[in-house]
Amino acid sequence: MKSSIQNKSKLVNSVFSRVYKKYDLMNDVMSLGIHRIWKNKLIDWMNPQLEESLIDVASGSGDVAKLFSKKNNNSAKISCVEPNDEMFRMGKYNLEKFKNIKWYKASAEKLPFKNDAYNFYSISYGLRNVSDINMSLKEAFRVLKPGGRFMCLEFSKVDNEIINLFYQQYSKVIPFIGKYIIGSSKPYDYLIKSINEFYTQNELVNLIKKNGFSNVEYRNLSNGISAIHSGWKI
Repeated sequence: MKSSIQNKSKLVNSVFSRVYKKYDLMNDVMSLGIHRIWKNKLIDWMNPQLEESLIDVASGSGDVAKLFSKKNNNSAKISCVEPNDEMFRMGKYNLEKFKNIKWYKASAEKLPFKNDAYNFYSISYGLRNVSDINMSLKEAFRVLKPGGRFMCLEFSKVDNEIINLFYQQYSKVIPFIGKYIIGSSKPYDYLIKSINEFYTQNELVNLIKKNGFSNVEYRNLSNGISAIHSGWKI
């Protein structure tokens, strides 16, 4: 088990080291720009108030942290956590003008923060890539304040047969697009495989509940291509 966790960690790290330079471009190409709408939907559902704090895990280029900060006039204390060296440097550079945002190189399974520290925990398209999902959810629960909220935006399962048929066909094209843009199809072969093997919406609800969260629910985006899951620390 330990060996398989280490292997996944190495695989995911190598994937992001390959794609970081054109990470945002590929996200735009793959989702036809819709990922930006999905992330705004995430922030709208969070509805952060002035001075509420956020830990954003697997921050990547920092786009969710940036949206959260702007939503409450840059009054929030935000901690961005990113395990990959190249993505960490890029995200920190992208948000260097935001003095309320600090960056930490760490994994979702071992966060360098005290208990009961944040109002919100967000992870966008990162939960699928963690090596130990239960440990990551336990850490999310630990660092949230009582009354704090866990929010996950992730690829999910399409709930419409016709749309799913088109989506599956389009998914087969993505590795070829990746090869054209970044010079390798392998990161996007992994991407499609990881999406197909990830939990259904209801399976993820049960897993979040199992790790301590209450009032867990989800909202589908674009017929379930992505979904937002929400849970509370009570």
